[in-house]
Amino acid sequence: MAYFVYILASRKNGTLYTGVTNDLARRVWEHREKHTSGFTSRYGVSLLVYYEIHEDVTAAIHREKRIKKWSRAMKIRMIETMNPDWEDLYETLNS
Repeated sequence: MAYFVYILASRKNGTLYTGVTNDLARRVWEHREKHTSGFTSRYGVSLLVYYEIHEDVTAAIHREKRIKKWSRAMKIRMIETMNPDWEDLYETLNS
């Protein structure tokens, strides 16, 4: 089973949220539809700007925790390496 570490943003260089899931499309949809109360709903964080795949949940959780400790500048550099235009990657998940 695949596990995903992902970053959502409110807009380019906006508020960032880092999470982990085993179903990326479903989880991003939940954030977009505000099925989760909390940070992402409160700050309008719904654009999928970065994700990576891990083969086991332990590695994914470890990576998520490491990214959450990074500075904002480090997170932005990582996002811009994969997605320099900060495009919403959600639509690419099912194609």
